[in-house]
Amino acid sequence: MTIRYLKKHAALEGHVGVDDAEALGQWLRNQNAPAVHLGKCEQVHSAVLQVLLALNPRISAPPADPWLAAALQQSGDLHASQAPA
Repeated sequence: MTIRYLKKHAALEGHVGVDDAEALGQWLRNQNAPAVHLGKCEQVHSAVLQVLLALNPRISAPPADPWLAAALQQSGDLHASQAPA
């Protein structure tokens, strides 16, 4: 299993494939304060990345991959700048 759903966050580990995208999206939508731990995540399918970008959960541990970390950081910055004042 590449995603472990815990009480406070979803832990994405190793290579997270397309089959995990829908379940991750459902889980994130059902959380009061959605968060993901990406510290052990090596690679995500583009569908999983789209879920993360669209739902913008809190990142409790960033991924080691610099490109993925930057993409998620930019998305978080964009969401913050679009928040109502």
